[in-house]
Formats: sequence, structure tokens, C-alpha cells
Amino acid sequence: MEKETTSYINQHTEKEIKAQPRLWNETFSLLVETKKDIASFLSPILQQKDLRIILTGAGSSAFVGEVAQGAIQQQTSLPTQLVATTDLVTHPEAFFIKQRPTLLISFARSGNSPESLEAASLLDQHCDQAFHLIITCNPEGKLANFDTKNPLYSIQLPEETNDKSLAMTSSFTAMLLTSLLVFDIENIEGKKAAVEDMITIGQELLKAEEVFKAIAAGSFKRVVFLGSGPMLGIARECHLKLQELTDGQVICKHDSFLGFRHGPRAVVNANTLVVYLFSNDPHVFKYEKDLAVDIARDPRKIQSLTITDEPTLSLAHSRQILTSSFKHSGHLNTVPTTLVGQLLGLHKSLSLGLDPDNPSVSGAINRVVQGVTIYKREEK
Repeated sequence: MEKETTSYINQHTEKEIKAQPRLWNETFSLLVETKKDIASFLSPILQQKDLRIILTGAGSSAFVGEVAQGAIQQQTSLPTQLVATTDLVTHPEAFFIKQRPTLLISFARSGNSPESLEAASLLDQHCDQAFHLIITCNPEGKLANFDTKNPLYSIQLPEETNDKSLAMTSSFTAMLLTSLLVFDIENIEGKKAAVEDMITIGQELLKAEEVFKAIAAGSFKRVVFLGSGPMLGIARECHLKLQELTDGQVICKHDSFLGFRHGPRAVVNANTLVVYLFSNDPHVFKYEKDLAVDIARDPRKIQSLTITDEPTLSLAHSRQILTSSFKHSGHLNTVPTTLVGQLLGLHKSLSLGLDPDNPSVSGAINRVVQGVTIYKREEK
């Protein structure tokens, strides 16, 4: 069993993880206060004929869009697509359509990544009608102050969401919460109960910290996070968070429950932890449970962690964390479920003797990406 060390490390990460329920409430209050301004910006844009919406960001900021894509498309009845800035910068012509009005929603913690600024510039260059909605945690960032001739609105989240640590924690969940609420901004006051249920889930997960700590003390070398629909994006974020905070000493994967059967399951061995991020949709849960039960029968005794609101679920070799408000929080339950990867990552990082605030021993990974040069395409 690895020994957890806390003598001189972890000044920010743990505090930022545990501050999130409070910051979600502050983010909700901010959106209520700015409701009229947001609505006056978005309403005429959403009425544009043939409008399409592109969600963008890099790394975890892109995963925000992956999680929110379905909810935004349902709320707006408009084609909504996630395209990471890291794809837009190299292949803008594959995603932008000159004659189609396009709303680009840019997610960014610092707003200083070169790809974020270039993606916004490329929208202006490639679309006749371009609109920018920026959701950021840094009002001083270059993206928050992006200079464009096209309509732009910048939602600047509470200052404390601009994490000081390397890994995105409160920044990710605050931007995700904002994206899930902003396209039904006219009815935001009616979401208060769902937000409160969401906060309750987060508090329940934080209270289960000893479970995460005990699991992190184990000797697993691989972790697989599984989710369906919007939870697939959370599985992706959790996989990055744990891998990032352990400096790659723990290799992580993510997949959908159904997709995992089609080959990726080969990654599972006796040193693997499987984390099930179960859906709150009873129909979807049937598919998910079938896989979990199948893996529980594996003679290698695969260890697992289940996050669910189903108290009757019992799996061999599994720890369970019950989240009582899952069914009542709707699609907002994705926000607090992100804490699963954060808490596992935090405690596994500490158990390995790393500094969660800056776990990259080699310095290969930085809070704001380094070494990216933006090249201008030559005219043909």
C-alpha cells in the first residue's frame, strides 16, 4: 500500500475541489443576475435562419462541450457540434461553412491558449455571419477581450473558478453548469431546485472522500471510466484528470458502456479499476447494468467503483457510492459526477508522493499550454 504524503504539497487542488458546491451556487446566482443581458444577446442570434452552433475548447475545455452538446441541441432545436480548437486550428475548412450563420461557443479557463484565440479568428475569416459566446474563468484573459467586428458576449465566471492548480476542477464544472443553463436562460429561476439537487450530489460525493482515499491507496495501474450519453464526456474528463494528476503513472481509458464491449474491454486486467458512472435514465441503466454484471463475473475479480442512485445494485468486488438526488437533477447530474475523477486523481497523486498542484515531474504539462506556434496558411 502506498503512503500518502501531504507535508509540503497540495496547497490549491484539494481546496479547489471542495469549494465547488459553493461555486456552483455562485455561478447560478451570476447567471440569474445577468439573465437579461444574456437573453438579449442570444435571442436574436438563435432566431437566425440555418444557424448552427459549434462548441469549442482545448483539453478539458473541449470536454465541457462534449458533455453539453446534447442538452444544448435539445434546448435550441439547432444542430450543435463539438469541435476542439485543436482541430479547428489545423482544419477550419472541414468544420466552418461560409454561407451558414455560426455561433461559436468558446470555453476557456485562462483564455490565453493560442488555439482558443486562433479558433475565434478563424470563425470570423470563414463564416459570413459569425457570433461569439465566450465562457471563461479569467476576465483578464486574451479570449475574454477578443477583438472582433462580429457580435460577442463574454460570460466571466466567479474569480475563484480560475483554478490556481494545474488540473482544471472548479473551472470545468462552472463552465459546464453555465453551458447547461444558458440556453434556457429565460426560465433559469425555475432551475433552482435542480441546481440544489445537483449541489447535494456534490456534497454527498465529497462526504465519501474516505472511500476515494481507500481506493486510491490500492495498487491498480489502469483505470477505465465508463459513461453513456453526456456521462461519456464526464468519463473522458475523469480519465484525463486521474492520468494528469498521477503524471501518467496510472494509465486511464474511457468509453461508453456499449462501446466497451467492442474491443476496448481487452485493456482490463487484474490490475485494473473500472469506474461505472451510471445514468439516471432507467432505460439506459438496463444496458449499463448488463455490462457491469458481466464484468463482475470475470474470474480475475476485477475491482470496480459504482456511482449510482440504485440502492439495490450489488456487484462482486465493487465499492458503491449512492447519490440520492440523481433522478431529480436531470442533465445537471453530470456536473457533480466530475468530482469522481477529481477525488480519485487527488488521492492517487498524493499516494504516489506527487504534488497535485503541479504533478508533472518532467514539466511536460503546464497550466497554460506551452510551445504552440500559430501558423498562417498561405493563400493558394
